Amino acid sequence: MSAKEIGQKLVAFCKEGKNLESINTLYAENIESIEASPGPDGNRIAQGIEAVRGKNQWWSENHEIHSAAVAGPYPHGEDRFAVRFEYDITNKPSGQRMQMDEVGLFTVESGKIVKEEFFYDMG
Repeated sequence: MSAKEIGQKLVAFCKEGKNLESINTLYAENIESIEASPGPDGNRIAQGIEAVRGKNQWWSENHEIHSAAVAGPYPHGEDRFAVRFEYDITNKPSGQRMQMDEVGLFTVESGKIVKEEFFYDMG
């Protein structure tokens, strides 16, 4: 599959709320995931598919999603694409409701996503 086709599949999974299925289907075992700011473990970078699955599980357990919108993919050459995510969420531990507007940049090699980088401003 091309990067654009993988991006289309990723967007379709996300629109259906099947984020874990997208990870299991489209991501490489050696995926590198880079956040704009540190997560609850203090790290910005997660290495490997199990770490990314763990991030997804933490997100699901700690956030109530009121609405989500996904746009894209926006291809960039043969090996990258971007996706825009918009969320209205409540952080369960704090009870704080917030709006998130985020862009993910995905890099593809050999038909799998090998790197994801997220851009957002939480401040």
